[in-house]
This record gives sequence, C-alpha cells and structure tokens, in this order.
Amino acid sequence: MSMHTHLARDLIDVAAGRKEPDFVLSGEVFSVFTGECFEADVAVYSGYIAGVGEYSNADVYEVECLLPGFIDAHLHVESTLLHPAEFAKVVLKHGTTSIIADPHEITNVCGKQGLKFMIDATANLPVDFYFTAPPCVPAVEGLESFAFRLEVGDIKEVLRYERVIGLAEVMNYPAVVEGDVSITSKIDIAREMGVTIDGHCPGLSGKALNAYIAAGISTDHESTSLEEVMEKLRRGMKIMLREGSIARNLKSLARAVSPYTLSNLMIVSDDLLPNDLLKGHIDERLRRAVRYGIKAGDAVRMVTINPAMHYSLNCGAVAPGYNADLVSVNGFDEFEVGLVVKNGKIVWDGKYRCSFPKLDVSEMPEVVRNSFKMHEISLEDVKIPAEGSVCRLIKPVKDQILTEVGEYEPPVKNGFAQPNPELGVSKVVVADRHGAGKLIGKAFVEFKMDGGAMASSVSHDSHNCICVGVDDEDMVRAMNAVREMGGGFALSFKGELKTLPLPIAGLMSDLSFDEVVRRLEAMNDLLRKMGVRAEHPFIEISFFALPVIPKIRVTDFGLVDVESMKLVDLWIE
Repeated sequence: MSMHTHLARDLIDVAAGRKEPDFVLSGEVFSVFTGECFEADVAVYSGYIAGVGEYSNADVYEVECLLPGFIDAHLHVESTLLHPAEFAKVVLKHGTTSIIADPHEITNVCGKQGLKFMIDATANLPVDFYFTAPPCVPAVEGLESFAFRLEVGDIKEVLRYERVIGLAEVMNYPAVVEGDVSITSKIDIAREMGVTIDGHCPGLSGKALNAYIAAGISTDHESTSLEEVMEKLRRGMKIMLREGSIARNLKSLARAVSPYTLSNLMIVSDDLLPNDLLKGHIDERLRRAVRYGIKAGDAVRMVTINPAMHYSLNCGAVAPGYNADLVSVNGFDEFEVGLVVKNGKIVWDGKYRCSFPKLDVSEMPEVVRNSFKMHEISLEDVKIPAEGSVCRLIKPVKDQILTEVGEYEPPVKNGFAQPNPELGVSKVVVADRHGAGKLIGKAFVEFKMDGGAMASSVSHDSHNCICVGVDDEDMVRAMNAVREMGGGFALSFKGELKTLPLPIAGLMSDLSFDEVVRRLEAMNDLLRKMGVRAEHPFIEISFFALPVIPKIRVTDFGLVDVESMKLVDLWIE
C-alpha cells in the first residue's frame, strides 16, 4: 500500500496529535527493534500506524499484547488443498496478515495462467498474498512428464505481474552450480530487476554452495542439520526454519538462533495440510518455537520484521508509518489471537468483520478446471515383472522429505514382484496425467500398509498421478477414481472407496475448510483400517515423485537417482 502525499501529511497530523486517528489500540506493545514490551497507545489512521505513545479517540480497544501481523515467508498455498480465499479465511483468525506464496505447484500444471489465477483469486482479500515467479517449471527435464515450461522470456513477463515480488525457490541447484544457462539466465533477469531470489539446496556444501550463493540466491528452507544451517549462514544466506506437516526442522535447528544469526532467520511452514491448520498457522509455529527453546521475542521477529525487510514490505513492526497489520495475543506462551487488524481495519475480534468471495469452479479458467488427462489404468499397468532378485527400495527419512536408497528382495507370484506388508514395503506407481502418453513408473517404497491402496493427483512438482498400495485391484480402482474426479485423493480397501475431489488444477478443493477437514478425517479413519501409520499419508506420498530432493524418487519415467540426476534401473540383480 503506497502512501500518497496528502495521506502522508494527514498521517503526520495524526502522529503529532493535531488530527484524530480512526481508532486507538491500548495495551502492552512489543517492539521488534528493541525486544521490549511496554505500555502504549497505538494510533491507526487510513491503513497505517500513525504513532505509538499517548493517544485518545472515541474508539479505543484494550488489548493484552500487541504484535505485528504474522508473515509466512514461504508457503505453497496449493499444498493446503484449499482455494486461496478459503485458506485466507482460515489463517486470518490465527493472526496471519501476509503470505509470500510460491505458486510453482499450479504453475507446473497450468503454466502462466495458473499464476494469473492465483493472483486473481487473492485480490481484495483481508490477507495480503505476494507471489514469487517459479524458475524451475518443470523442476527438471528428461526425468518425468510435465505440462508447461517457463522460459527466460516468461520469467521476465511474470516478474512484472501484480504482487510478484521475487524469483521463487531455485530447485535445480546442480544446474546452477554447473553454470547451466537455462537456469542462470533466469536468475540474471531477477538480478537485473532487483528482486529477491529464493533458494532450495538441500545438503549443498563447500564450493558448490559458494557457487550457488554467488549466483545471487539469498535464502534456503531445505536445511535439516545445525551444521548445514551454520555453513549457509556463514556465507550470508538467510535461512527459513521450516515447520510443515511433514518436514519439521524447527526443533532440530532451534540452536541456530543467536544474537548474531537472528536477523538472517525466518520461520516458515512451506507445506501444510488442513488438519494441521486446525491447530493454527504461524501462531502454532510460534508456540512450538518457544517450546523448542527459542526466545519468544526472537521467534516473533522471525515471522514479522525479518521477512518484511527481506521482501521489502512495509509491515512487520508496530511503529509509525508502517502498514497497520496488527495482532493482539494473550501473551508469549500461548499466542492466542484475540484481535486482528489488517490495513487499518479490524477484521477479526472473535468473529469475522470482513467478507470472503464465494467459489464457483465453472467460472475458473479452462486450464485450471480441466487439467487432468490421465489414461484409464488397467491391472497390467500396475504389475511389476520380476526381472531380478534384488531391487532398489525408496526409504523415506522420518520427519523429512529426504529419502535413502535401500535394497529389497520381493516375493514373486506368477512372474510378478510383490510388496510385503509384513516388512512395511508397498508398491508405488506414478502415471502421466498431462496427456503425454501412457507412461507409468513403478517401484517399491518403505511405507507401512496392510491392505488396499491410496492414489492422489498431488505429487510434487509435476503432479502426475501417484498411487501407493499392496493390492493391484485396489490400486487400479483408486487411480481410476482420481481420473474420474479430474484430480483428487482416493482410497480403495475391501470394496470401500473414499474420495476428496480436487477440481482446481487437481490440487485444490472448492469445498469449505470444514468440509475438506471432515472428508480428510473420514479418509484417515479408513487409512488406519488399512494399517497406514504415517501421520499425513497423502502429503508424505506426494514427495515420493519429487526428483529434486535426495536421494531416490520415482516418476512416470521410472526410478530417479537424484544425486546423479539420472534414471536408474529398479533391479540391482
């Protein structure tokens, strides 16, 4: 929100006490600049904070502890399964007033029109949505089917879109290190335009890390160890401590917070499922941060002034001239939100004081509502011929999205390799959903399931159809159910079929938050009957197909060795 000259003069008059503010918030105020809490009045005028001190007005609201509005500096809205307006409605009452969203999920599926859809869908909401331009669409080439490619000219165009404020996470870090022009030229455009460039470089170290940073990349949210964080901080990177539904790094990385490092740290969510949003959004991350030993004031800075300064936003502080994005909480232990002010208007005080648009899929762009083009799946499509005695096994790392490579000796039946529920080994199948052809990759994964199958149109980042199961007929039924819905989640077990349609690009629902949660909980009940032990099964399997996170993945082309960026055979012997 830019300030016009006449408004600036009025704001000066309000700050000086010559003109009445719109309203006053009175109580304890936290300063992100000094770390102090102090009693004060906060005068709000025309969307801005005019002054902090002693002010009077007919409208005075008593507050317990006043903080800047919370900022999630790195989030994929699509991963919440919610339409952006519905997501905004959920997080607003938890004190979130700004989002920096990386829309590479929908951009992979729908191209530039997908990003335009997200911009339109977030216009005039009581939460500010800023976007970054995805440079890795597709994430990689030659390893999976994909729908769209953003070239250098596309990036230059997208960076001029409304509320696009930087280049999104540069996931193809090997290409950056090698100086590949296809990616470095996109980074050059961002540097020339003077916008931020976000990173994604799990495990990168030494000279390779130096090369990545020298390219102009300023952040990383993929660090999983204290040593990794400290090496990146020493080289000037800003680190986003991630606490999502699956990747939870905040507890193990809390010791990285110190007076020296604090200004270069942020707390983000990255990927969250609706079930987790029941507990809260950034307010829940703050509660966890305090439990993990981070000082409350430091944690608040990491979700307010730090991201605001990094992305050059005029918010993140309770101070004169800043946007009046404010949150009243009951203290630094519970962070229970009582009042939310956005752009100088009270939007939540125990109930909504603002409106949200109604959703209608039929009014959405064709590319968004008709993106799923998978062939019908047959039994032969999901069978794995026994072409050896030992095969590679995908082994997920607990509480991470990393995987290790294991070995598996599958039982054989009628010439086909089988999963082994007793060992916790299931079959995983990925099928093209973009109309490229009937391409199907198959492998085995360490994923506990006693029976049935689960299928999803959410599989990062190209979002081909992924299915994990131990019964071939159930796998076929679940995958075809996803096909018939035009995208979504499906479970098949002992004749029972449960689904959650995701008609918006095969990624997001048009249902209310409450209904999405209700359906997910019903699916979780069935998953428990199937013997699935994962806390968030659908988001966990969604990463099995992501060929930019070490060490091994499966796409519709087959098994991918991420460290060498090459397809490898399923069979070792």
